Amino acid sequence: MVLRVAVVGGGIAGVTAALELRERVPDAEVLLLEAAPRLGGKLGLREVAGVQVDTGAESMLARRPEGTDLARRVGLGDDVVHPRKVGASIWTRGALRPMPPTVMGVPADRAALAASGILSTSGLWRTRADVPRGLPERDVSVGDYVASRLGREVVDRLVEPLLGGVYAGHASRLSLLSAAPQVAALVDGRTRLVAAAAGSLARTRATADGAATPVFAGVRGGIGRLPEAVAAASGAEVVTGATVRELRRTPHGWRLVHGPTTHPVAVDVDAVVLAVPGAPAARLVGEIAPVAARALREVEYASMAIVTLAVAPGSVDPGLGSGFLVPPVDGRSIKAATFSSRKWGWLDAGADGPFVLRTSVGRAGEEELLQRDDAELVDLAMADLADAAGLRGPLLDAHVQRWGGALPQYDVGHAERIATVEDAVERVPGLELCGAAYRGVGIPAVVAGARAAAGRVVDRWAATTSRAPQ
Repeated sequence: MVLRVAVVGGGIAGVTAALELRERVPDAEVLLLEAAPRLGGKLGLREVAGVQVDTGAESMLARRPEGTDLARRVGLGDDVVHPRKVGASIWTRGALRPMPPTVMGVPADRAALAASGILSTSGLWRTRADVPRGLPERDVSVGDYVASRLGREVVDRLVEPLLGGVYAGHASRLSLLSAAPQVAALVDGRTRLVAAAAGSLARTRATADGAATPVFAGVRGGIGRLPEAVAAASGAEVVTGATVRELRRTPHGWRLVHGPTTHPVAVDVDAVVLAVPGAPAARLVGEIAPVAARALREVEYASMAIVTLAVAPGSVDPGLGSGFLVPPVDGRSIKAATFSSRKWGWLDAGADGPFVLRTSVGRAGEEELLQRDDAELVDLAMADLADAAGLRGPLLDAHVQRWGGALPQYDVGHAERIATVEDAVERVPGLELCGAAYRGVGIPAVVAGARAAAGRVVDRWAATTSRAPQ
């Protein structure tokens, strides 16, 4: 009996699920359906001034192995690279200030924090008033919890910019347990947060042999190369431009309908993996798992844009490190900037090529800013970079990549919502969900979720046949 599976969604979750299915059951028939004209989801590539750059995520956590392991599995192992060891900054109080060691914004070195000038004198004193206590009985926002321990300034000028970079969200809404588990893990009821953060960094900075472990990894030529490589390795039949309009159960499995309404295409399979955002997943399972659909509709999404700029060599002071984050309290247009040519060796063209920078714009609720046209967003980015970093020299090229409704918001209560979804879907044999909406937005977490979803499909199928998964 041949296992037939349809994977809906061609982002990193979907292509990973397809690969896992192929590796577990080599003769499986896997159909990968993607609504967009290309694979990759929020990972993409674009040429700017003749240089190929990422237009979405440019790195992944290296201390979680799932992402780098995936790259190696599909032949990109030799191209896995790590950023140069150059410092980052916070642009606040009118200056670029060195980023002190933190755990998701919780400072781990009070002396470095004081020297940075990020907090006021009263803000620094407030961090000393921390009283150890345990986690609240119910989930709370990251902002509320950290403010209650270390004061509002730590939230405004350290936690907010870091969370904004990951979720494009707001600390006052994002869940402590789901959006900042690193912070929740510091809480033991006995230790002050700053001391707990210092201990956490000391434990994670080194491996067993004492060698430094890089925090992040990328791929030479852009991490946007990864989805296509994974899809190719999976051997799945790939159909792009294929919006799945209908999903229903049949006596022997599932039927999907995709394609234009004038020429619908029906596909019959044994199992389905939905690797799509919450809204389309809710639409497809509305009649099959209504409880899951209701919970999925509660997961909100934020929009943002990546503005990539190419400028003349020497346009940015080499002493400014790899980039900077911007606290929303400072009222700037951009929320972060990365000096990509300095951060990644493969992008460094030296004196003979363009210097590539990228900035991000937009947080949850900032739709008005994102409604400006591309030229305006480029001008805003250039103006902020001139103020922050003294950017000078001509603009050689630019690209604006808009990610509308792309980033799920792990708001307070997220874990309960996802547990509801998972419990409801577990009751529907042959249906699995995965992606950034569930238990982690980073590439390693999404890869882990996709592999688990594919594994459950195979295990259930094997339990009803004489086949044993490999």
